[in-house]
Amino acid sequence: MRSTFSAPVDDVLIVSATAAEAAHVPDGTALLVTGLGKVRSATALTRHLAAHPGRYRRVVNIGTAGALHLQHAGLYVPSRVVEHDLSAAELTALGYPVRDSWEIPDGDGTVLATGDTFVNDEAQRERLSQRADLVDMEGAALVHVCAEFGLPIRLVKVVSDYADDSAMDWPSAIDAAARDLGDWLTATRFGA
Repeated sequence: MRSTFSAPVDDVLIVSATAAEAAHVPDGTALLVTGLGKVRSATALTRHLAAHPGRYRRVVNIGTAGALHLQHAGLYVPSRVVEHDLSAAELTALGYPVRDSWEIPDGDGTVLATGDTFVNDEAQRERLSQRADLVDMEGAALVHVCAEFGLPIRLVKVVSDYADDSAMDWPSAIDAAARDLGDWLTATRFGA
């Protein structure tokens, strides 16, 4: 059921890795499509925020995610994000402390693992499932950028696959996920 709210909130920046994932974002919304992966997403968001200082009160990252446990399906608002492909413990032991996890207020308790690897291997999924519920390729990078800018962020992810062979069907799941994301934005007034 759609909310009667239809006008976009103009001080919230919606960030998506792909235009397909943002296909059902309400018209007139401040939207940034970054490209896939940590480097592209962090670079695009940093440039955008630097070019528009003070313009936004919050960033909302929308997109798809692989589920690391079979009971996960639907839409999630993670409470924590971890960067799974960074050797933070080893780098810290060498004297170079690196942060690889962030808490996100007002989440639903799920943990999102972010890395530049498209996870479609059951062994890798099993390893990641020890630390997280979901996996994506941009969330932690965007949270890191927002922390640097002192800007709150909310991550909103729809399960598109189970981070196994089903991940190769990701393109066919995007439109349904994008509809769920658009409905969430409308129903929650952009997470306000």
